[in-house]
Amino acid sequence: MQLYWIRKAFDIKEKQFTQTVNIALVEVADKLFAYNKITFPNESPVKQLSPDYFIVNVNSVIDANVLEHYLRTHFQYRNITTDFEYAIYDCSSDKMVYGDYVSFSKAPDITSRTRNLKKLDQYTYYFGVYFPKKSSYLIGELGVWVASSVVFFVAIIFIIYAMFVILRQKRLADVQKDFLDNMTHEFKTPIATIAIAADVLIKPSIITTPERLAKYSSIIKAENKRLQEQVEKLLTFASTEHRQLDLKKQSVALHDIIRKVVNSFELKTETSIVCNLAATNDVLLADEFHITNVLYNLIDNALKYTKRDPLVTISTTDTNGLTLQISDNGIGIAPSEQKKIFNKFYRVATGNVHNVKGFGIGLPYVQQVIKAHGWKLQIQSQLDMGSTFTIYFSK
Repeated sequence: MQLYWIRKAFDIKEKQFTQTVNIALVEVADKLFAYNKITFPNESPVKQLSPDYFIVNVNSVIDANVLEHYLRTHFQYRNITTDFEYAIYDCSSDKMVYGDYVSFSKAPDITSRTRNLKKLDQYTYYFGVYFPKKSSYLIGELGVWVASSVVFFVAIIFIIYAMFVILRQKRLADVQKDFLDNMTHEFKTPIATIAIAADVLIKPSIITTPERLAKYSSIIKAENKRLQEQVEKLLTFASTEHRQLDLKKQSVALHDIIRKVVNSFELKTETSIVCNLAATNDVLLADEFHITNVLYNLIDNALKYTKRDPLVTISTTDTNGLTLQISDNGIGIAPSEQKKIFNKFYRVATGNVHNVKGFGIGLPYVQQVIKAHGWKLQIQSQLDMGSTFTIYFSK
């Protein structure tokens, strides 16, 4: 709307300018007719050939000095203070006989005008006036409009930026709140379990039931291990968040690492993990600690995010170099969420799967390790159809 009204104001100024120039040129023509003692014609001698070019048919002798004097005088009287060019033409040949540039920004240089302009009585002349700075002159006349528009647009930019910052801060606050809620749950559950088991072990009667003693001791050990794993996750991510990973690369066998990680899951619970390790050369240069964590995170997510009995397939091939694929039959990831899952603390809504907890730092860590090694990570997923994470290794 602001631009629309500026354009309207410019059009009005342009019409006013055209009308004022026409009036001034009619007055100049009248003065020239009177100077040459000729009757003013019935039709207006002024014609506009373009928005910034006018011609005046004087039909008589034109003295260049007199013409410039009249142009200056009547333009200034009508408050037309923009620079202009004028030219005197020969009607019979349509050639320019004389022309000059007149500027109102500085006083005319009388000393440099050494020409003795003679009257050319043998021809009838017309003169043209051209305004080369008309647009900038009219914009200058709209000073208040332009200034207010600049302030208006600057204010809009600041408002948009402020809204962007506020929304971003809100998103970060929500993410941090979710992270703290998840972390609180992850820590409180094992702590509460350990506290209950400890209360049972404190009772003297527990000595008479060795099976209960062993049971609650194992519970404390398991929950302590779980708590230790969560703390290690946070410490590992925190230590790598603000600096580059300190990779200790060495030749490692990918298949051996896969088997070790799969065995660790199978020892904890009954899982269905299928390994199709078809790559003929699985040796690569990598940091064994970080690649192990990457596999652990990807397999752990594949097992957790599902509504049915989990089925995870791990495959390696030699296609386009060593390639690793980890596929599952889980809830899948919507296309709109796939770019966000690598953001710090971001967790995809799990629908009806309410028992899945975490910090939202696993996949960001995975991506960080992949990038640090110069590898490539790709995801393919559909809702309720599972997900496939593919890692392309560069040896």
